[in-house]
Amino acid sequence: MEAFSLSGTPTPSAVLAKNSVRVVYSAAHIVANPFTGSDPSGRASIDWDRTMAFRRHLAGLGLGIAEAMDTAQRGMGLDWPGALELIRRTRAELPDALVANGCGTDHLPPGEYSLDQVRAAYLEQVEAVQRLGGRIILMASRALVRAAKGPEDYIRVYTDVLSACDQPVVLHWLGEMFDPALAGYWGTTDFDVAMTTALLVIAQNVAKVDGIKISLLDKDKEIRMRRRLPDGIKMYTGDDFNYPELIEGDAQGHSHALLGIFDPLAAAAAYAVEKLGQGDTAAFRATLDPTVPLARLIFRAPTQYYKTGVVFLAWLNGFQNHFIMLNGAQAMRPLPYFTELFRLADGCGLLRDPDLAISRMKRLLAVYGA
Repeated sequence: MEAFSLSGTPTPSAVLAKNSVRVVYSAAHIVANPFTGSDPSGRASIDWDRTMAFRRHLAGLGLGIAEAMDTAQRGMGLDWPGALELIRRTRAELPDALVANGCGTDHLPPGEYSLDQVRAAYLEQVEAVQRLGGRIILMASRALVRAAKGPEDYIRVYTDVLSACDQPVVLHWLGEMFDPALAGYWGTTDFDVAMTTALLVIAQNVAKVDGIKISLLDKDKEIRMRRRLPDGIKMYTGDDFNYPELIEGDAQGHSHALLGIFDPLAAAAAYAVEKLGQGDTAAFRATLDPTVPLARLIFRAPTQYYKTGVVFLAWLNGFQNHFIMLNGAQAMRPLPYFTELFRLADGCGLLRDPDLAISRMKRLLAVYGA
């Protein structure tokens, strides 16, 4: 035990312009209803008022919203009916915001399926989202990993699904560190072979693809793939470890952003990218570089539990009145994780109301008997 005093200065604020130099999506969390009578493992019970208020906060900063993705505990507490309702509400409340919505096959119960069944599952979700007028992020499929015999099966399924999309989509290559059930995606564990397959899917369907987000936490792999994308296809970084460097880019290109870390870093992200658009690269890096240790802690292994850190910071910052999550996920990290997040968030200027953050941190410590 030791004393700790806050010393950080809150991050300056800015609203990201619509014609921003980078396209920036924040993958947004959801706020659970803490008063539900349902068991944590039951049907998701959501505090819709707080969940929508947070999306209005993101849109007010000029950020895009990546809706119903893994940051919203998709597949880890949020099922497909809950995800579709989330998509519907966001579309209704923020019709003019930049929103892209996760589509996958997660309504299929665990089990073995044929390629035709996986294809039909994808098409069912695509149709449901497009019926609402929503744009699509085509998520990786656990069922496809089990059904596919090799890269050719991925190409067939993606080509058929993309043909049904009425707007260009963002493909999402989610690594096994985020979801162990996705190991061997694209039909191989060899990155170069997998990348070649993904690039072939894109090349054969250029008119249907806006870009690809890869979440492999390996900047070199992202840069290698970025340099091989067809003209006009965006790379959206999903690298929550190396985002400042990847968004800034190099002489050969840059990445846009579709990041879970831009949920707790929303204000800093908007300010930094606005500075980048003004040509002030130094201010961009000075804002985001200090947040990297925080991000690496939030997303440390086992990485799939990063949502706990995201929601913890939302609670500290007053975006919700409790620290309860779907599936009881608030318990998936130990106390030293939270105390170090508190220190790092303070150092980055991410605690917007220090007195509130102190009060809530003390309450959490008391739960642990401190």
